Amino acid sequence: MATLSTRAALSSELPELHCLLTGWTESEPTSAAAPTRQVLHHVLAHGRVRVAEADGVPVGCVAVETPSSDHIRLHVVAVRPDVRRTGIGSRLLREVLDGLPESPGERPTISAVVGTEELRSARFLLACGFIGARTLRSGQDDGVRLLFQHKVRIDYVDPDARHLVPVSLTDQLLESLEPADHAVTGVVALAEGPAFEITRFEQDDPATLQSGEAAAGISFSGALLAAITFLLGISFTSDRFPDDVRLILIGSTFSTMLSLIVYASASGELARIRANSFGRIMKWGNVLSEYGGVLPFLITLPVIYAGVGDNRWVTLVLAFTLSVAIGGYEWSEFSIAHRFRHTGLGVTLMALTAAFPLLGVAAVTTGTVSWPWALLVIVTLMLRTWLYLARHGSEAGIAQHRGQWQIRA
Repeated sequence: MATLSTRAALSSELPELHCLLTGWTESEPTSAAAPTRQVLHHVLAHGRVRVAEADGVPVGCVAVETPSSDHIRLHVVAVRPDVRRTGIGSRLLREVLDGLPESPGERPTISAVVGTEELRSARFLLACGFIGARTLRSGQDDGVRLLFQHKVRIDYVDPDARHLVPVSLTDQLLESLEPADHAVTGVVALAEGPAFEITRFEQDDPATLQSGEAAAGISFSGALLAAITFLLGISFTSDRFPDDVRLILIGSTFSTMLSLIVYASASGELARIRANSFGRIMKWGNVLSEYGGVLPFLITLPVIYAGVGDNRWVTLVLAFTLSVAIGGYEWSEFSIAHRFRHTGLGVTLMALTAAFPLLGVAAVTTGTVSWPWALLVIVTLMLRTWLYLARHGSEAGIAQHRGQWQIRA
């Protein structure tokens, strides 16, 4: 079996690449035309060209142009005819896309233009996460070309608003793609010939969605603050309440109040400031409310019970249950940690956080000094807060292994 490798193309390989691309694309009528020598020269100088080799012999090539920092144009993805449908083209394209910034706020637009008769190229782009968003008229032969754009976020489609347009019906294709919410999402075979599948995407209102998210954050932090302050008030009226737990609850009250202020700031940004920083502000509120409010509150509950109760076994069962619950939540898709890339330090801190209820109860029930435990809880949660706020990017920048689009249930 041949060994496949990929590498960046060299400027000196221009004549050879042009000959190879011309031969590969001419062998398949429904493939995109090979770029000219001038285009290849420009792409080699101002873009990226990657070559796939099998035992040192070129078998594939991808060429992209970067006209600006926020836009990438895909010129050609070509694979030698005898090794097509083996994943070489998608691998080359994936390597180009993997080299782009991860944050959606920084990720450039990726587009490609192919003729309506270039069905093989259209199918390949659709399989790689592109959609045919627009139609363009060629000034040379008055033909129609499709503008494909790579999808970054997941959108929902209307299952009752999909139809098929035969490739030969150019005017119907132009009419179908005239609305901004319609796009080509597939190429199918009909009895009379190939056809494009036209799909209508649901259009969300970002302002409404962000307003609802900010309101939910304010409601959640407000309810959490009420529960923490209620417990803190009881702690000052009881002599059996551990002092270290009081310290944790005071810090939790401060952090939750801070998250409430941050959520209110997100509402202000949405209503007045319009600085496009809503996601960053909400990340601060989410992290502060979880690691400064929710987790300290849950961690201290079994320790409080151990200090004021007399049944050791019930206390241990409660602590074990909470540790398991926190651990399961930390590894679930609902936790804040799931929204960021996991690191060795992050995983260690997650495991330590889940173990805190058991460690705290063990310290209290055995008569060991629990102040070191409280300080470790505070340092760990502060470190996790710093880890997600200072070292990681936006929440929305995490890798999502989901489909290109979905049908809303």
